[in-house]
Amino acid sequence: MLLRARDRAAELGCASVLPGAGALLRVMAAALGAKAVVEVGTGAGVAALWLLRGMPEDGQLTTIDLEVEHQRAARAAFAEAGIRPGRTRIIPGRASEVLPRLTDGAYDLVLVASDPHGYPEHVEEALRLLRPGGVLAVDGALHHDRVPDPARRDELTTIVREVGRSLRSDERVLPALVPSGDGLLLAVRR
Repeated sequence: MLLRARDRAAELGCASVLPGAGALLRVMAAALGAKAVVEVGTGAGVAALWLLRGMPEDGQLTTIDLEVEHQRAARAAFAEAGIRPGRTRIIPGRASEVLPRLTDGAYDLVLVASDPHGYPEHVEEALRLLRPGGVLAVDGALHHDRVPDPARRDELTTIVREVGRSLRSDERVLPALVPSGDGLLLAVRR
């Protein structure tokens, strides 16, 4: 099912979480006993499948994506994986419009895996959504190995680098960058 979802992602031209980061997300969801998870950037449902595999059976994943094709692909992936419909809530729309409507402090884990242009805003909203002890995960935190290279100063690399810096200096979280997949920036909400 994951391979088919990854194939759909490639067909749609949307990014998907790499297997190492996916496995880590599954472990994080399981360790937290995550019953309420938000994913920013559904894509073809690859990361969602990893998360759902780690969540308890009564957990619910809320996933946000603007693209109708991505939502269709994710629904197909969920159906193929035998995920009952009540475990997922797909919200169409821009994350910048949807996230503010979600409840403060009500989520165990928030995954930001969308267009890096939105990372600063999405990360700030994610911190508001997390309960104390909840985990923020930012996929693509190494941005194709460009973030560690100080000579790389293109717009997206700079945005991703700044998100990492801001989380390192944010007293609300305890962050760590894990070099799995394309980098997974994790931050526990204090």
